[in-house]
Amino acid sequence: MYLEAPSTPTGENRLAFRSLDWSAFQQIHQLLGERTHARFTYDNGTLEITMPLEGHERLARLIELFIRILVVELGLKMKSMGSTTLARADLLKSAEPDNGYYIQNYGSVADHEVDLAVDPPPDLVVEVDITHTDIQKNDLYASLGVPEFWRFNGREWTILQLVAGQYEERQRSPTFPLVAKADLYGFLQTAIADEVTAELDFRQWVRTQI
Repeated sequence: MYLEAPSTPTGENRLAFRSLDWSAFQQIHQLLGERTHARFTYDNGTLEITMPLEGHERLARLIELFIRILVVELGLKMKSMGSTTLARADLLKSAEPDNGYYIQNYGSVADHEVDLAVDPPPDLVVEVDITHTDIQKNDLYASLGVPEFWRFNGREWTILQLVAGQYEERQRSPTFPLVAKADLYGFLQTAIADEVTAELDFRQWVRTQI
């Protein structure tokens, strides 16, 4: 099952630079990051600057709502990182995902600002990539040690779990095993037409599953 999507998706504008060292990336990030709403992803010399468009942002916010409903109804705790920069200079990698969440490791980071030099990475990271990206996101987040990575391209939801340093695809979320792929597709399809109805219906569905 897939989500119905426009035949010509226009979710992001992207600009890529190659052969940039870490110092050059930091300078560009500092210069432009304060002046734009762009997202910056850097992987071993390649910098991609992404400007999310409406289609991208709406899907990202709806997936965020989907996760928040699950967390609340399941009685879990969560620290939401949004698009906070996840940087590891020692790995020459930096990312600003659509959303990052501490759920299993909530207790380890709840009372302080996260420092990836000593703290674990987010338990779950979500990326919406409707248009082509030059960054190998799977390799990037695997290197950062993110246990679960959701990717959504406007039609298909991919659930990836980190196993021995590499991602393996799953049919259900390890964090929310009661959720199958069809559940997200159904939620998004309803929410695109009516967000309030989608939220109410999904909350009720989760309660019946519990």
